[in-house]
Amino acid sequence: MIAEATRRIAADIRRTPLLEMPGWGVLKLEMLQLAGSFKPRGAFNRMRAAGAGEAGVIAASGGNHGVAVAAAARSLGLRAEIFVPEISAEAKRARIRGFGAHLVVGGATYDEARQASEARAAETGALVVHAYDQPEVLAGQGTVAQEWEEQAPELTHLLVAVGGGGLIGGISAWHRTSGVTLVAVEPEGCPCLHDALAAGRPVPAPVGGLAADSLGARQAGSHMFPLAAGLHAAGRLVPALVTDEAIRSAQRALWENARLVAEPGGAAALAALMSGAWVPPPGAKVGVLVCGANTDPGTVA
Repeated sequence: MIAEATRRIAADIRRTPLLEMPGWGVLKLEMLQLAGSFKPRGAFNRMRAAGAGEAGVIAASGGNHGVAVAAAARSLGLRAEIFVPEISAEAKRARIRGFGAHLVVGGATYDEARQASEARAAETGALVVHAYDQPEVLAGQGTVAQEWEEQAPELTHLLVAVGGGGLIGGISAWHRTSGVTLVAVEPEGCPCLHDALAAGRPVPAPVGGLAADSLGARQAGSHMFPLAAGLHAAGRLVPALVTDEAIRSAQRALWENARLVAEPGGAAALAALMSGAWVPPPGAKVGVLVCGANTDPGTVA
């Protein structure tokens, strides 16, 4: 499905560059993707694979997915309606509006926005583009793993931030037999995959902290969990939790050392490496996914 998705969305997305940074490894700059995050990969694949009629598309999002759906819908000539919770950043709301989507703000968390969006979709018949829990979305997000492997096949460990799990699920699907180890990084305030792996199934988890607008899913996705759990059982997916302080430090380090502006969720994977929440084993060749940049630059420097 991922190779097929790569072909399907090739004309829609950017092939994002790598940046080698001593002490950090190879950064995959998915923050430079269309709409400022990895999310258009899944959005375009869902829309192109499932199709959308005159009713257009609808999505719920903490912000980045909404920006991606709005951008993809405008590219494909579709109407888009995006629901975001009250915690969504104004920078992301402005981008959603800027791409021409109708924005609805309401609910304290992403999950409340999701419920409202699904009720609206039942009324309008719009195509639902889920933020992380649809096969087409997982396959689209998995295209970043295929691309990264083509660019840097020597990497042995990949650090990836986790929200609801669409990204880590897609990457897990691509690397299920490759031998690469994934480090699934979550904020301490949003540990949905960490808690799911401990329980053996997706369970409700807390949502809070600095990166809650992008990584604050209430529960790990049902489609991604078997993929991540399978790699975890094989010792090839390692959960890591990071503090808000570590995330903020990683944001500043990206700016100070590479002049890159990353949002909190986008810097979370690097935070695990910098803070020691995950320590590379001897001989590891490390890749870090910088997955989003939709933030006010003034909050970083």
